[in-house]
Amino acid sequence: METMTLDTATWKDKTAQLAKSFAENAAAQDDKGEFVHANYELLKASEYFSVLVPEELGGAGLPYAEVCQLIRTLGNHCGSTALAFSMHQHLIAATVWKYKHKGQGAPLLTNVADNQLVLVSTGARDWLGSNGSMKKVEGGYLVNAKKAFASQSAAGNILVTSAPYLDETNAWQVLHFGVPFKAEGVSLLDDWNVMGMRATGSQTVVLNDVFVPDSAIALARDRDAFHPVWNVVLTVAMPLIMSAYVGIAERARTLALAHAASVQDQQHIPYLLGQLNNSWLAAHTQWQAMYARTNELDFEPNKAVSSEILGLKTNVAEACRETVNLAIELVGGRSFYVKNELERLFRDVQASQFHPLPKWEQYQFTAATLLEQ
Repeated sequence: METMTLDTATWKDKTAQLAKSFAENAAAQDDKGEFVHANYELLKASEYFSVLVPEELGGAGLPYAEVCQLIRTLGNHCGSTALAFSMHQHLIAATVWKYKHKGQGAPLLTNVADNQLVLVSTGARDWLGSNGSMKKVEGGYLVNAKKAFASQSAAGNILVTSAPYLDETNAWQVLHFGVPFKAEGVSLLDDWNVMGMRATGSQTVVLNDVFVPDSAIALARDRDAFHPVWNVVLTVAMPLIMSAYVGIAERARTLALAHAASVQDQQHIPYLLGQLNNSWLAAHTQWQAMYARTNELDFEPNKAVSSEILGLKTNVAEACRETVNLAIELVGGRSFYVKNELERLFRDVQASQFHPLPKWEQYQFTAATLLEQ
C-alpha cells in the first residue's frame, strides 16, 4: 500500500497529520509558555500561510469554509497553534475580500504566498480608539506605542496596526498601516505569561520612534467612530477565530464520551452527557452559520451582518465554554489534575470570551444596530 505523504495528501488529510504531531508537544509548550515555533515551521513548509490566497497570486485558493475547518482540526489538537494561525488567516481573508471586490491588496497577498510571511494584528486591542501616538515628519510619521495581545508576534513578519493622530485641523484620526518587524524601533516584551493559550506567543509589541512612510498608510478614519472597514474585518475574522475554540470543545466532548462509556452505569452520567452534547451542537451549528454568513467572502458588508456575526460569536464562545465545563463535571475530580488534558482545554477555552466584542459590548452594539434600522 502506498504511504501517503504531505505532498500528495489532501489539505484535510495533511492537516490531520500535522495536528496529530502538534498534539504530542502541546502540553509541554503550554507548561513552558513557549511559542509553537516548530509547529509554525511545519505549517510554513507546507505553505499553510497562503492557503486562502487566490491561486492566480500564488496561493492554494482554498475555500474560506475549508480553512475554518482546518483551524477547527488544529484546535482539536493544539489550541494555541489554532488560535495563533487564525489570527494570521483573518488578515489574509480581509485582504482577499478587498482583492475580490475592490481590486486591492494583490502585492501583499503575493508576498505572503511567495515568502510564507506571518501577519500580526493588533486590531482587537486597539478597536475604535487605538493607542499610542504619531508625529508628522518629512515623508511620513514617527510612531510610539505598546500593542498588547499581539498573537503570534513571536514569529511575526509584518505588524498590521494603527495609532491615533492629531491632524493639522486639530481633529483626532486613527491611521492604519503595516510595519515590518525588522524595522528599526520595533521590539517585543517577554510578557506573555497567562492562564490559557499560553503558547500563542502573544507578546506586547513596542514601537519606539518607528518611521512609517506616507505610502504605508492604508486607512485614515475618525477616532472612536465605527468605520465601515470593521464590517469586513469582523465578518471574516470571527468565524476563523471561533474555529479554534470549536476544535477545543470538540476535543473535550471526545474525552468526556470516552469516559462516559466506562461509567455509564452511574445514574447521572447519561444526563450530563446529553446536556454536554446539546452545548456542543449549539457551538457547532452556530459556528457553521458564522462561516456560511461570509458566503465564501462574497458578502455585502454592513452593520447588520456585523451584528449577526458578533451575536453568533458570543453564542459560540459561551457554548464552547459550557461544553468544556460539562466535560469536566462528567469526568470528575481527575480533570482537576494539571496532567489531565481537560485542565488545559478548560484554561484555553476561557480566552474565547475576550475576542471582540466581549459579551456586554456585543449586546450594546447589537441593540444600537437594531434601533438604527
